[in-house]
Amino acid sequence: MKDALINRQYYIMAIFAIVGFIIVSKLAQMQIFDTSYSNKANAVTIARQYIYPSRGLIYDRNKKLLINNDPIYELSVVVKELDPQMDTTKFCNILGITKADFNEKLNINWSDPRFSKSIPLLFISDIKPSTFAVLQEVLFEFPGFYIQQRNRRTYPYPNAANILGYISEVNEKLVESAEGKYISGDETGIAGLEKYFEDQLRGRKGVHYEMKNNIGRSIGSYKNGAFDISAAAGKDLISSIDIDLQAYAEKLLHNKTGSIVAIEPSTGEILAMASSPSYDPNILVMGKDRGKAFQQLSQDTFKPFFDRSIMAKYPPGSIFKTLVGLIALEEGLTWPARYIPCKGAYYYGDIKWGCHHHIPPASLALALQLSCNTYFFTLTREIIDQYSFHLPGKGLNTFAEHLYDFGLGAPIGIDYPTEKGGNVPSAAYYDKLYKRRRGWRSPTIMSIGIGQGEIQLTTLQMANLATIIANKGSYFIPHLVKDYADGVTKIEERFQKKHQVKISPEHFLPIIDGMQRVVLYGTGRKAAIPGISVAGKTGTSQNPHGEDHSVFFGFAPVDKPVIAIAVIIENAGKGAEFAAPIASLMIEKYIKKDVSRVALAQTMEQINTLKIKPKRKILPKHFNLTADSTANTAVEQEQINLPENSED
Repeated sequence: MKDALINRQYYIMAIFAIVGFIIVSKLAQMQIFDTSYSNKANAVTIARQYIYPSRGLIYDRNKKLLINNDPIYELSVVVKELDPQMDTTKFCNILGITKADFNEKLNINWSDPRFSKSIPLLFISDIKPSTFAVLQEVLFEFPGFYIQQRNRRTYPYPNAANILGYISEVNEKLVESAEGKYISGDETGIAGLEKYFEDQLRGRKGVHYEMKNNIGRSIGSYKNGAFDISAAAGKDLISSIDIDLQAYAEKLLHNKTGSIVAIEPSTGEILAMASSPSYDPNILVMGKDRGKAFQQLSQDTFKPFFDRSIMAKYPPGSIFKTLVGLIALEEGLTWPARYIPCKGAYYYGDIKWGCHHHIPPASLALALQLSCNTYFFTLTREIIDQYSFHLPGKGLNTFAEHLYDFGLGAPIGIDYPTEKGGNVPSAAYYDKLYKRRRGWRSPTIMSIGIGQGEIQLTTLQMANLATIIANKGSYFIPHLVKDYADGVTKIEERFQKKHQVKISPEHFLPIIDGMQRVVLYGTGRKAAIPGISVAGKTGTSQNPHGEDHSVFFGFAPVDKPVIAIAVIIENAGKGAEFAAPIASLMIEKYIKKDVSRVALAQTMEQINTLKIKPKRKILPKHFNLTADSTANTAVEQEQINLPENSED
């Protein structure tokens, strides 16, 4: 009996011990581990007020303001400090809201640990300056309400929307992952320069601590501001963009899909980077209509958020012939004065690839002027077969290494998010593609030599390629920010380093000569500008889903280039018809600050390529070779090949 009583006491003591441990653990959780409870307790005696800094401004290269900050006023409320006797009618009349609106804004789930009646809650996010002036005079009548100034991004020019990007309020996921960098209600860059330079633009929030009495009323600064932190404004950026040139590019692209990229060859600074269709950045200013505007842009079938200058990938067409010529020269496979006969087509066995009838291509420069497919098919095959006809993979990889050296096949590394890298096929790629088709040889893939097939470039890469040729082999990584306004902060070191491709400078001379001939006597005559020497090359980028894309790249003046440019107009046909004249207008606008060829400018501005009806083409057949055959044995239709007549 006595033993049973002792055991029972032990059981009771054990139960008390367990209950005690649970209570202590819960208290520890509330007071030590879970800071939400301590934060609420501290808010009763100390109030933290954030002071939002001015976000950094963005200027163009000529110090014209592209993004500004307009002050806006937010009204917050600490519910615990509200006076039940306040004149709600007067308050609502000043703000232009109803009593129902007033009550709805205070109808919060207070059981949610994210909210507290002792912590400021956003009441109205954007008070008009006129309302602010009235409310500020009588705010003392409405204890618990506080006005805070913030800034809203505005855009003096309706241009460069994709470049500049936009900001938006942070979401819960970002707040959780930012390790204290952001809190709910903060804003962050979502696209463009706003996103890439977020750390530099956002500045640093300030903090002011106030003492509160037991009913939550302010009784002064906490420890005379000893723990306050001053706000620090974000850094102002000087972009490389010439906003007048950018605006003109967008004007020329009106009612067209396509893109234009212009670069200063001596620095790599991007002068213009236009994508069309685009939008006015002012429609995404933070405010009540922003959500509707964003939805409309997102649902637009022409995808204005899709930046075609760095995201769209195209077969470059005949502008790629310049690279084939350079690589063949560097590999010692050809020479500038070489003659390669052309009889209107390139023949291999009983298969032919179309060219067009022209005078004999007696040199590399003349072949570029004539845009002779046969000439560059020959050079392409010689590059691929330089080790052996039966070792095309080794030759193709040598070819690809040169292309990588020119910044192709991967993102260049511009100071801008979402850049794509195009495509440079390797031997491994074709080994996989033709694994079940008995292999491949140089004739199988030689269409890449005229910029068709699997070769894909972005407009930015094309403009950078024009820059490299203009500089006879050197370039700086293209970038959109040239400096900081403070005169102290420097741009990333990688944008200040000069790169040199592995092509001897003398090999660029016949290529540049050929590009000048294209503009003076060839398919690029519409790119000629009175008084300015221009080197360029037209291209027609095959599009199996409709009209071909019009392509041009070039630079000017030839002797001392100040602008390199690439233009792509989608579904517009030959490069000579649209891309070449648009590029020449851009060059003239930049160099002369005006355009003298008014009729040409009006024509290019008014043309609407969106009205061109797409038509699906049946592409010419493509063949491949078996591992032990020197003649065509199989016909393939899966590769995009050139049309029978591919004159630019």
